[in-house]
Amino acid sequence: MDEQLKNFIKVWISATISISYCYYISARIKAGVFRLLSVLPVCVLFLVFPLFFSSVHFSGSIAFFLSWLANFKLILFSFDQGPLSPLPLTLSRFICFTCFPIKPLQNPKSQDQLPKWVFAIKVAMFGALLHMYEYKQYMSPSVLLVLYSLHIYLELEFALMLVKVLVLITLGCDLEPQSNEPYLATSLQDFWGHRWNLMVPAILRPAVYTPVRRLAQRIMNSDQALFLGVFATFLVSGAVHELIFFYITRDMPTGEVTWFFVLHGVCTAAEVAVKKQKFVRRWWRVSPMVSRLLTVGFVVGTSGWLFFPPLIRSGMVVRLANEALMPIDFFNRKLFYNAES
Repeated sequence: MDEQLKNFIKVWISATISISYCYYISARIKAGVFRLLSVLPVCVLFLVFPLFFSSVHFSGSIAFFLSWLANFKLILFSFDQGPLSPLPLTLSRFICFTCFPIKPLQNPKSQDQLPKWVFAIKVAMFGALLHMYEYKQYMSPSVLLVLYSLHIYLELEFALMLVKVLVLITLGCDLEPQSNEPYLATSLQDFWGHRWNLMVPAILRPAVYTPVRRLAQRIMNSDQALFLGVFATFLVSGAVHELIFFYITRDMPTGEVTWFFVLHGVCTAAEVAVKKQKFVRRWWRVSPMVSRLLTVGFVVGTSGWLFFPPLIRSGMVVRLANEALMPIDFFNRKLFYNAES
C-alpha cells in the first residue's frame, strides 16, 4: 500500500504539470484541430495512469477523475466548449475544474441545502453496511444486490463531497452539487439527467448528445434525432464504464456494462417520447412514491443483471469492502496498541 500511495502522489504531480501545460501552452493555440492535437498527448497520459495501481480506490478514482472526466473536458476545451470555457482566470481553478467533477455555482439562491442530519444518517448507514459484509454469506442475492448498490452510491457520495470541501477551501467559491439524492428520482430521465453524478451528463451533453442530435436532424425528424442523441450518449457512457471496469478488474470487457447503458438509453429515450404524447400527459398520473419505487427498482434490478456481475466475478466488490475497512482496522490496531502500552 505504501508503494501505491507513492504512485498516487506521483500521478497527481504529473497530472498537475500536464494540465499546467494545457493552461499556458494549449490555451494560446486557436480553438480547433491544432489545439486538440496539443492536448492529445496529455489525454493519452491520463489513459495510462490508472494502470500503475492495483488498489480499487486508487485506480478507480484516477480513472474517473483523469481518464474520463479530465479527458472529455480537455477535448471540449480544444473547441472552446464545456466547463473550461471561458478559460478560468487562474491556474489553480483550471487545474481543479479539469481534474474534479465540479463547476462554479451559477445561481446560489437556487441551491437547496439538505439538513445536516441527512448526511449523518448516510454516514451511519455506511458504517452499518461495512459491518454487514461480515455476514454476507447468510444473505440472499437480492439483499446483496441492494448492499452493493448502497455501497457504490455512498462511497461515491462521500468521495465527491470530500473533493467539494477541499476545492471549496482551496478556491473559496461555491460549487454546484455533484448529485441530487438519486433515490428520489421519479423517472429514468430524472435519475440520469438531474440527480445521479451530475457532472457526467454535464460533460456528455455537449460532447456527445448535442453534436449527434444536431447532425441527425439533417436527415431525420426531431423525435428521431432526439432518440439517436440519447442512445449515442448512453452508448459512449457504457464504453467508458467498460474501460473503467478494465482498469479496476484487469479483466477483458464482456460488454455487459455497455448493454446496461444501452438498455437504459433506449428506455430513457422511449420514456421521453411517451411523455410527449398528449393522451399520456392527460390520463397517466402516477404518485411520486410509486414512480420513485419503479425507477429505483428498475435501476437496481438491471444493475444486478448487467452492471454488477463483472465486478462480482472479478472479486472487485470484496476488495472494495476490504479496502474501505483498512483505515478502521488501522486505527483499531493503533488504539489497541496504545492501550496495551
